[in-house]
Amino acid sequence: MRTLLIVCLIIIGAPLESRAADAKPAWQIDWEKTVEAAKKEGKLVAGIPASAELRKLLLDGFHNRFPGIELEATTSRGPTNASKIAAEHAAGMRYFDVLLSGTSTPFSLLHAGILEAVEPLMILPEVKDPKRWYGGHDWLDNSKRFVYTFQAYQSEVFWYNTTLTKPDELRAYDDLLQPKWKGKIGILDPRSPGAGTATWAYFLKVKGEEYLRKLAGQEMFLSRDQRQLADSLAKGKINLTIGLSYYSFAPFLKAGLPLRPLPELKEGSYTSNGSGALSVVKNSPHPNATKVFVNWLLSKEGQEAYSRGIGQATRRLDVDTKWLVEFGSKASKDFLSVEENDRRENYGEDTVMKIWSKAYKIAEEVFK
Repeated sequence: MRTLLIVCLIIIGAPLESRAADAKPAWQIDWEKTVEAAKKEGKLVAGIPASAELRKLLLDGFHNRFPGIELEATTSRGPTNASKIAAEHAAGMRYFDVLLSGTSTPFSLLHAGILEAVEPLMILPEVKDPKRWYGGHDWLDNSKRFVYTFQAYQSEVFWYNTTLTKPDELRAYDDLLQPKWKGKIGILDPRSPGAGTATWAYFLKVKGEEYLRKLAGQEMFLSRDQRQLADSLAKGKINLTIGLSYYSFAPFLKAGLPLRPLPELKEGSYTSNGSGALSVVKNSPHPNATKVFVNWLLSKEGQEAYSRGIGQATRRLDVDTKWLVEFGSKASKDFLSVEENDRRENYGEDTVMKIWSKAYKIAEEVFK
C-alpha cells in the first residue's frame, strides 16, 4: 500500500512540477512571441549614420543573434534619411522602421507626427531597467516619449598647432577674441549640421549673442570640409580649430605632426549625444522586427557594437567606455555627475529648438 501511495503521488505531482518548470515570466512570453512574429515579417529597415564600420558591426551582431530577421541598414547623413522618411509618409508609403541619428535630426519628424513612442517597445528587463543607464532613461523630446538618447559624452573640439600656439594663451572663451587670433582660427561651418553648429550654439548658451558677433569679427577661416580645416592647422595656415574632433586629425597625428587638443577652457565644454538618437517610425511596415531590433540595440551587446562602430560613448553602465579617451572622447558616466552632465547638455528639444535655431540665424547673418 505504501508503494502504491508513493506511485500515485508521483503521478499526481509530476504534471504540477512540469507546469511549475514551464512557468515563464510575462516579459519572456511576450519576447518569444515577438521574435516569432518578427521572423514571419522577415526584415526591418533602419536609417543609420554613414559609417561602414558601424554598419558592419550592427549587421553582423544582429544577424548572429537573430538569423531569421534581416536588418537592412541604409547609411546616410541623418537629415538625408529623415527627408526620405518624411517624403515617403507624405506619399502614403512605408519603408523605414527605425532612425538612428544625431541631435537635431528627429525633431522635424516628431513635429510632423511621424514618430511613435519608444518606451512601449522595450521588453527585455535589461533594457527597461533604468538602473542600467547613467541618469536613468533619457529622452531628447520634452514629452519624454519619442526620441530616446542612449549616448552622453564630451569630445575635444578645440585643437591647436603646438609650434604656433601655447595652451596657456587660451584658457577661456574670451581669449578667442584677442586681436592676435584674428584670421588665425578655423571653424567648422555652423550653418551646416555637425560639431561646428553644436559648438557655436553652446557659445550662445554660455556667452550670449554679442559674443558670437565679436567672434565672427575675428575673420575666421570657415569651411564645411573637415579635412581641409585639419590640413590647414597641420600646415600652420591657422593656429586653432573649433568644431573638429580626434577623427579629423587622426592621419596627421599618426604622421607625428604637432597637433594637440586644448586643455578644457574655464567655461567647460558641452556634452553631446552624438549619433545616439533613436526614433521609431509610426505605423512601420515591420512592427515586431522593429521591437526586436530596439531591444537588441539597447541591450549590452547592442550598445557595445554601436559604441565601437561609431566611436561614441553609450550611457549603459555595464559597457566599458574608458577606451574612448585615447580617441579624444570621454563618457559622461566616467567623469561627470548626472547633474553636471545636465548642466552641460547641448542636445535636448528646448536647446535645439531655441538655442540652436537662434545660433543658426546669427551664423547666417554674420557669415556671408
